[in-house]
Amino acid sequence: MDQYAVVDPATGELVSTYPTATDAEVRAAVDTVAGAHAAWAAKSIAERAAIVQRIGDLHIERAAELGEIIHREMGKPVADAVGETEFSGAIFQYYGRNAEALLADKPIALEDGEGSAFMRPSSVGALLGIMPWNFPAYQVARFAGPNLVVGNTVLLKHAPQCPESSAFIANLFTEAGVPEGVYVNIYATNDQIAEVIAHPAIRGVSLTGSERAGAAVAEIAGRNLKKVVLELGGSDPFILLSTDDMEATVDAAVFARIDNTGQACNAAKRVIVIDGLYDDFVAQYTEKMVAAGAPTPLSSARATAMLADQLERAVAAGASLATSGDINGNFIPTGVLTNVTPDNPAYREELFGPIGQVHRVADEAEAIRVANDTEYGLGSYLFTTDSEQALRVANALDTGMVFINGVGLDAPELPFGGTKRSGFGRELGTLGIEEFINKKLIRIAK
Repeated sequence: MDQYAVVDPATGELVSTYPTATDAEVRAAVDTVAGAHAAWAAKSIAERAAIVQRIGDLHIERAAELGEIIHREMGKPVADAVGETEFSGAIFQYYGRNAEALLADKPIALEDGEGSAFMRPSSVGALLGIMPWNFPAYQVARFAGPNLVVGNTVLLKHAPQCPESSAFIANLFTEAGVPEGVYVNIYATNDQIAEVIAHPAIRGVSLTGSERAGAAVAEIAGRNLKKVVLELGGSDPFILLSTDDMEATVDAAVFARIDNTGQACNAAKRVIVIDGLYDDFVAQYTEKMVAAGAPTPLSSARATAMLADQLERAVAAGASLATSGDINGNFIPTGVLTNVTPDNPAYREELFGPIGQVHRVADEAEAIRVANDTEYGLGSYLFTTDSEQALRVANALDTGMVFINGVGLDAPELPFGGTKRSGFGRELGTLGIEEFINKKLIRIAK
């Protein structure tokens, strides 16, 4: 779908449409962000950082407005959308506060002792960001925040169902003092974006989205020798090996599955429980998941149809589904799949919605095997009372992130990203700011 439109997922009502950019407008946008780079990069780090920090301040000040827009576009509860916006503001503020330290020269010790050397981070130019619908503000913040303080300029293509929030965010950048051309929002089609990626003025691409989109973008970027950061799907395991508070552990597993109506790449989609705790856990987990019902819709009719088809095929292949009712419009009741065997399609697929699946394992070794038995490798959650076991299992998990005895622990300073088919590269933290920089070596003879 290339039409940019706001469709209320709760009612299916078409709220508003936005005109798709013409080819000439897309070419002009690329020229604009490329032309703005030199002047933006010439500003001091402190000047750029002050503007980025102001972007963060405005996100927090205007969180209620942007939250309402996000709610309208993709069905997220207003309070959650406001929280997302405030967290996005914190990301901009983090890079604003820490820009000078993160971009400081890094001395290199010379073994021959002759002269000196250091690495100086500098910008590379105009970048393209391709963002998804599930976190309309957060995804922009973690891409644009670090790259603007570096001195890169940004062309932003958001998901077609998020035109109103993307326009609002672009206005916040302007209000914060971002010079014209440094951040440009564009309503482009997929075909137009393919040409943008290939354009010589675009120096790198960051995409958060599906595997199919990631593969398509990486293919075009590879042919044109462009660096890419990809944050794709996930089927993150929630591993329970021991606990001294089952109720709290169950609550953590439920939250980690149904936050954002289960529409998060790093949601705890597969719960893996050691045999001695399985029956107690499943009873409590199922009760709480089913009780959650369907308070909020999935983001679109397309998302609903996809998940409904996955559930139908999973049950047909022998899985058991516990749920509180039937699908109503885009409202899918929360539920739990059990008896999901390796030959069941649900075992391999990412279920993007409020449906958890639980697996029984005999011991630690089997828990690791099942956790790693996926093409995805984004994040993971591990609950155990044994500190040595915690680090031992964390080392064995083939994922980009491991959270031990806690969920919802993301922070601006923590790098985010995965491995395998979950993509490559990192966002946020000290690593996120290093993805699109020129690490320029400077050596002085004496």
